[in-house]
Amino acid sequence: DVQLQASGGGLVQAGGSLRLSCAASGFTFDDYAIGWFRQAPGKEREGVSCISSSDGSTYYADSVKGRFTSSTDNAKNTVYLQMNSLKPEDTAVYYCAQCRSTEWGYEYDYWGQGTQVTVSS
Repeated sequence: DVQLQASGGGLVQAGGSLRLSCAASGFTFDDYAIGWFRQAPGKEREGVSCISSSDGSTYYADSVKGRFTSSTDNAKNTVYLQMNSLKPEDTAVYYCAQCRSTEWGYEYDYWGQGTQVTVSS
């Protein structure tokens, strides 16, 4: 079974940093792009990033560009999201998922339990 488990969330002050991890299993890691999306109460789901496990090419949402960096450790089947200069508006539950580019934007499939990120002002 496809499993993607996010971890690493927490409470941080504005301007701080967190690193999220996504452990993937049940599929050939190198064949897929893995991304992050977030869901805040009362807001639409927002795609944050999508990184190709094969060549490292990465998409970032404009709202996080320059502050967030995604990377992969293919030996560990793990994707990371380094989040710097965090803002209160980054507060959300973050999920990792397989991602793909479509004509309507990035789509996310097969996500597991998310991890809560709370940024205090």
